Amino acid sequence: MTAVMLQHDKTGAQHMHAAREDDNNAFSVMFRTTPMDSTGVPHILEHTVLCGSEKYPVHDPFFKMLSRSLATFMNALTAYDWTMYPFSTQNPQDFRNLLSVYMDAAFRPLLRELDFCQEGWRLEPEDPQNTDSPLTLKGVVYNEMKGVFSSSQSLFATAALNQLMPSHTYGVISGGDPKCIPDLTWAQLKDFHASHYHPSNSRFFTYGNFPLENHLEYIGNYLNGFDKISIDTTVPKEQRWKKPRQYSITCPPDPMAPDPRKQTTVAVAYLLSDITDTYEKFVQQIVCHLLTDGETAPFYSSLLAANIGSDYAPITGFNDSTKESSYAVGLQGIKKSDVKKVTKIIDHTLQQVIKEGFDPARIEALLHRIELGQKHQTSNFGFDMSIGLSSHWNHDGDPVELIQVNKQVERFRKDLADNPQFLQQKVQQYFKDNVHRLTLTMSPDAKYLARQTAQEKERLAKKVASLSEKDRQKIIARGQTLLQKQMMEEDLSCLPSLKVADIDPCIKPEIVETSTLAGVRVQYSKQPTNGVTYMRLVASLPDLPKDVLSLVPLFCNIITSIGAGGHDYRWMSQQQELYTGGMAASTQVSSHHSNPKYLQQGVVFSSNCLERNLGKMLELWGLIFSSPDFSDRDRLTTLIGQSASDLASSVPQAGHHYAMSYAASSLSPAAALTELFGGMSQVSLMKKIAETSDLSEVVLKLEEIASLVLNKDNLRVSVNATPESMSDALKQVESFISTLPGEPEGKPIFSAGKAMERSPGCTQFELPFSVNYMSQSVPTVPYTHPDRPVLTVLGTLLSRMYLHREIREKGGAYGSGASTGDGVFTFFSYRDPHSTQTLKAFEDSVQWVTSGQFTNEELDQAKISVFQATDKPVTPGNQGMRLFMDDVTDEQRQAYRDLLFAVNRDSIISVAKMYLGDSSRPRGTCCLGPANSAFQGDSQWSVIREQ
Repeated sequence: MTAVMLQHDKTGAQHMHAAREDDNNAFSVMFRTTPMDSTGVPHILEHTVLCGSEKYPVHDPFFKMLSRSLATFMNALTAYDWTMYPFSTQNPQDFRNLLSVYMDAAFRPLLRELDFCQEGWRLEPEDPQNTDSPLTLKGVVYNEMKGVFSSSQSLFATAALNQLMPSHTYGVISGGDPKCIPDLTWAQLKDFHASHYHPSNSRFFTYGNFPLENHLEYIGNYLNGFDKISIDTTVPKEQRWKKPRQYSITCPPDPMAPDPRKQTTVAVAYLLSDITDTYEKFVQQIVCHLLTDGETAPFYSSLLAANIGSDYAPITGFNDSTKESSYAVGLQGIKKSDVKKVTKIIDHTLQQVIKEGFDPARIEALLHRIELGQKHQTSNFGFDMSIGLSSHWNHDGDPVELIQVNKQVERFRKDLADNPQFLQQKVQQYFKDNVHRLTLTMSPDAKYLARQTAQEKERLAKKVASLSEKDRQKIIARGQTLLQKQMMEEDLSCLPSLKVADIDPCIKPEIVETSTLAGVRVQYSKQPTNGVTYMRLVASLPDLPKDVLSLVPLFCNIITSIGAGGHDYRWMSQQQELYTGGMAASTQVSSHHSNPKYLQQGVVFSSNCLERNLGKMLELWGLIFSSPDFSDRDRLTTLIGQSASDLASSVPQAGHHYAMSYAASSLSPAAALTELFGGMSQVSLMKKIAETSDLSEVVLKLEEIASLVLNKDNLRVSVNATPESMSDALKQVESFISTLPGEPEGKPIFSAGKAMERSPGCTQFELPFSVNYMSQSVPTVPYTHPDRPVLTVLGTLLSRMYLHREIREKGGAYGSGASTGDGVFTFFSYRDPHSTQTLKAFEDSVQWVTSGQFTNEELDQAKISVFQATDKPVTPGNQGMRLFMDDVTDEQRQAYRDLLFAVNRDSIISVAKMYLGDSSRPRGTCCLGPANSAFQGDSQWSVIREQ
């Protein structure tokens, strides 16, 4: 890769270009945005600039470009101190189209008041159609941040940042505090744009194989319309404390917590140094990783293995996303009385490390991980790179220096060789001698939600009470104008767009070969993997009783993290770090591509390594398959606690996925198994297991699962490696397979699914959230059915052209959509202030599409969006996985693509009527959210309250 650093003469704008032979080209423009209050001005501005610009004055051109582009990534991001507008695409014309829209949006947005009201906040009648209904607060960002702070982990992380660096921009909430968002005015928003979104405060990034000259010509012509201004958005260094500080916050009780008495979180956070000192930051990353990451880390042994709490505190680890880096370590899921115990353990562990140092093998393992990380290829490297450079470059660090990792490694090795005490001295400097440290504690308060709701009502009442009748009428009139604007048909001809005819009619074939080695089917693909070998093994699961089957996810979570072959888990962990890029197991569930009554259920074992380490990696898999050790009950208790904690904390972050999974689970065998493995059923199960003191029965079931999958009875293997190394790789894999227990049976991958246990219905999981996650599902057809491509386009058409307007723009939810997959069509909403209104929107969307209220142009845009998803680049390590995992051939993929091109107006209407408009078809409906009187009083709804 060749990096080029430039500065624009007239405005001072900076530009970095990374030239590499990669056709997935990327662009971003970033501004340093440093708010001084918690009104969320940079976050609301990020949303509002994307609602129309001088060249593209239509409503929300950014969202509409999602359906006019083949972008492999397209979004906007607000961080603590920067705002970025990135995209990536493989198509040169698409790159030019998106560059034009992005540049105009960032530098010449319209920033209309109505857009500010829609995206930020507004007062409006609860029912816009009834002007006498009570006024309430609405707004996309307002509801998004209410959803963010429904998560105790977000509350903890925010408080840690605000309190560790309180004197400047990190002392406020850049995303916006729902208590403060209604204090932001439209004028303040425009002032912030004028002072922060200027070329003089900008950093451009381009990446890939498109010519730099073309980028510079367009960007340069655009910037020449601006003059350089004097703007100082520099973030000063935090004034260092003279003594450590302590701070405490409260949160709502977690009904998913295994032990109600153990819901306290504590962490100690240390402020370190300026992130633009590249080498010092590199050393800090090494030290912090060695302290915390992996089963052989000192803090893992002293905190997690001691089973005082369920998992590390949410902010544990190294953080370089602010002007000065920081490190934090602590525990969640502890008793309140154990806070001092935990902080003493932290202090004692640091003293022990200063005295004894780190195991040299762990240091080598980490340097090996860095080497492997440089060779591993991601599917969107350009975008990933822009994010990786963002904070460093934002604070005037040298981004080119940052990516020259080998120089840092060489210097580090020399420093370590010259001074064997080097890392111990750094631990002393960073932590023991550092008085700028914060001890943050968070404990549940049973009255938290009630108090929060009361305060919200009080703030609203004060705001409404201060209004004159004239103010109220103005608000009502503005709400009606906004509603009219949201419903208005617009002329979108000013927006650039690719055409369906521009899309390649042919798939990109994935070249694979197959062989039988030691009786096992092996698929292999010769790829430019940059010297990395990727291996996956899939073991099919037989029919199992539900109480055993439901433990397969736990088996997957622990099997590569326990002892094996006479070695304990610490030895296994270190060997994995020394010789692999990680070894993992996961569940595999998918419907048959042609018969919805058939599915596959299995366990996927995946890993990668440098070519030279393949033998070592296979040895480790051999130990796991031949003799896993479930006897260490303390270790199992730790892993179970972590699994339960991770699942519980994921619910407020990904509530829509849980709602979608449960809504679909009564409609197909694959969906039911997917929910059992990763839905609310699994969250509840892990909560119960974590509460269990005697694990004997659990261990017996885990051993039963091990006996069924850790063999070659029903195994298949895939290997992706370089052409030069493939022959040797296959020989080693064959030798490995021959050592495995069992006899290959050659059974089919797919088998008939079990009868459904639960009838379709309506279910609410009542949880301590301030927003809802809604979903509704109907059964449809498998992958090869001719209606399936039509349903895929239908989902995108409904999402882009109807649900976005009704649920996000008008309803104020953060997100919504519809999609099809594994024989089920599903509607959803995310961080949604509404419930029944959203279900009505799902229903109305079907009426909208079946009555043909969409244009042919909108249909084409929906098809382009589908191709955007299907044509995303596939990394060398993932080539051939559709065939290997789901038995979908290139011929079937091409047939599916041909049918996508053939989707037309009549087929959309016909399929929508058949599957969505037929009221006799079964439906599954689910809500995750706060108590709802509409559901409690309705016999159609069952309400589940976690205790």
